[in-house]
Amino acid sequence: MKLKTEDVRSRFIEHFDGSTGSIYASPGRINLIGEHTDYNGGFVFPGAVEQSVMAELKPNGTRTVRAYSIDLKDYVEFSLDDGKGPSATHFRFVYGVCREMMKLGVPVEGFNTAFAGDVPLGAGMSSSAALESTFAFAINDMFGENKVDKFTLAKVGQATEHNYIGCNCGIMDQFASVFGKAGSLIRLDCRSLQYKYFPFHPDGYKLVLLNSQVKHDLASSAYNDRRRSCENVVAAMQRHFPGVQTLRDADYDMLAAVRGEVSEEDALRAKYVIGEKYRVMEVCVALEEDDYEEVGRKMYETHRGLSKEYEVSCPEIDFLNEVAQSCGVTGSRIMGGGFGGCTINLVSDELYAPFIDAAKKGYKERFGKEPLVIDVVIGDGSRKIC
Repeated sequence: MKLKTEDVRSRFIEHFDGSTGSIYASPGRINLIGEHTDYNGGFVFPGAVEQSVMAELKPNGTRTVRAYSIDLKDYVEFSLDDGKGPSATHFRFVYGVCREMMKLGVPVEGFNTAFAGDVPLGAGMSSSAALESTFAFAINDMFGENKVDKFTLAKVGQATEHNYIGCNCGIMDQFASVFGKAGSLIRLDCRSLQYKYFPFHPDGYKLVLLNSQVKHDLASSAYNDRRRSCENVVAAMQRHFPGVQTLRDADYDMLAAVRGEVSEEDALRAKYVIGEKYRVMEVCVALEEDDYEEVGRKMYETHRGLSKEYEVSCPEIDFLNEVAQSCGVTGSRIMGGGFGGCTINLVSDELYAPFIDAAKKGYKERFGKEPLVIDVVIGDGSRKIC
């Protein structure tokens, strides 16, 4: 069910003596293409979605934050001057943003807040970044007089993950949440942090995620293994091509030149990353030409690379991708780090219903449960609602 402003306001009024404040929202995100490219100095291609985290805030004249999580029915109070903060993760996001904004010189004061979200959890849509971005944007508006620029707000969310949650994440999730724009995807250069908007208005198509409801425990160690493979190939290339800093700088000829110096596994990993660099650029051209059939072909190519070369897929995700192909879906691939999670699918309007039916039926027959269907529309980034 779509989150509504009145859902948040009614709870805020209920928990904070009938008063009202200001309401802010920041979205979750998808990534159309550009997977496992961020730590290789490459490009990602995220877009904000209409699902968001929404919060109402009102200064309370103290040094205490009083926060109510509507979804979890949980309440906490913490002092802005407390060096430890609350223990519950959902409140540590709020605490961490406050502390990071204070480091920037924003004169944060105590406030009351109630917040909720409709970004699906565990779907790779970055509900945590949406929460961080909501509070960073709100605190900047309320106490900083909008003196902190949007890029710094995204970095506040990233720093919150690093310093208060213990997750050494990149910048893409928070960037997409803050900078999102309806009708546009964003190509972000993970090396320079330069970005460019590209039109995304796929008339006659729908964008839908199918959540496999699978999360494999080996994802963390496997991620580290693949990152190490990329670094091994770069080290080999640097002996011949000193200008190579990351696989962003490499091409297929360079890879061929060092095939005898690296393992076959490492070479396959590098082949995927180099190919993904080219696919992202090809999708840029396709979007500018409104060629969504070409976008879909590149999505399938990315999935094959992630499954067969980078080897971060799993039987459940591969099955959903195969169903998409058999139904004539325009494009489909695994989205996110891998070993579970979602497929992202670009499907024509006339094939949407039969595709969803086939995916649900086939998946249940094979795996004993149905995938969760998440329709997404590209929406705006962080904003004040009222």
